[in-house]
Amino acid sequence: MLDSSFEKLQSAIGYRFRDPNLLLEALTHSSYAREASDHSRDNEQLEFLGDAVLNFLVSARLAEAFPEYEEGKLSRARASLVAAAHLGRVAAKLSLGEYLRFGRGEEKTGGRTKVALLANALEALVAALYRDGGLDAARHFVNQFVLPTDLVACADDLFSIDYKSTLQEYLQAERLAPSEYRVVEEEGPEHQKTFTVEVVAAGNIRAQGKGATKKAAEQQAAKAALELVGVRGRNHG
Repeated sequence: MLDSSFEKLQSAIGYRFRDPNLLLEALTHSSYAREASDHSRDNEQLEFLGDAVLNFLVSARLAEAFPEYEEGKLSRARASLVAAAHLGRVAAKLSLGEYLRFGRGEEKTGGRTKVALLANALEALVAALYRDGGLDAARHFVNQFVLPTDLVACADDLFSIDYKSTLQEYLQAERLAPSEYRVVEEEGPEHQKTFTVEVVAAGNIRAQGKGATKKAAEQQAAKAALELVGVRGRNHG
């Protein structure tokens, strides 16, 4: 039987399970299953299935939204949408960590806020929805919570070159200190500002970039820094 607190989660996702044990399994970490006396199943098999279901549904939606894009470009966008960082944020918005069942050790080490565990639980939840309500139930959840409401409007973010990540990877590979960004200038009226951001990396790499948002200016600054060290950016995801 489900604890009454799970009613809140079912309400949040807009779905009531016909087989409540599937939801319970999706929210059960292996550390709990090892310690429990009730022979609970952990969520690792559901996580495995959920990963496949999620990849399929995201792939189908991307192909539908961007029929003219090549496979490589779509693959990179999909990678960003099923990445642990993104799934962890989705899980956090749903307060999924509150419902997870952990063993004592994992509970003590902050399992409820670990991004990887939250992402795994979200994949398991997708699989539980698929097994309980079929592909339509899983698709509804993915469209509502995992994918942007308007994919086409988010195209720039999905397919843009992620210069900040590339710079970070370069610095890590060279065993250099991480980069630091700061806004050095703001121009224009409140509704139409232009930001100038400076990035400093490894002590002697210094560059600036401009953009309509701080995020865009940071990307341009990182791009300029990469040009200084002769490294090309990679696609987001």
